[in-house]
Amino acid sequence: MTRIAQTTSLPRRATFLPRRATFLQRLATLLTLLAGTPSLAPAADTSPAAGGKAARDPAQIFATACGWCHYKAGREAGKGPQLMGTTLTDEQIALRIRKGRQGFMPGFESSFSDQEIAALVGYIRALKPR
Repeated sequence: MTRIAQTTSLPRRATFLPRRATFLQRLATLLTLLAGTPSLAPAADTSPAAGGKAARDPAQIFATACGWCHYKAGREAGKGPQLMGTTLTDEQIALRIRKGRQGFMPGFESSFSDQEIAALVGYIRALKPR
């Protein structure tokens, strides 16, 4: 009788649960933003001084739209390049966010206002190592 060799399962990655938790947090945030549920979304400044329009936090925008490809909040390369310390100008960064890069990055022109894109550029410029 031939005995079939037992296969050993690969050890589970120790980072499985934190990555899954991060994914679920990002997914929940994204669904909240898409649904526009005020009870789950962070409070936004809708005062007349802010133009009466709800301002979104650039860190939150980045986490939900950009963090899927630019890891560690843009501090490390992932599917997309590391953004911290980029040599692109502010105008080049804004253009890349608006139009994307064919085959690499989608454009977000219809998703973000000019103010949100400018806030994302400021967020990227302010990235520092943790």
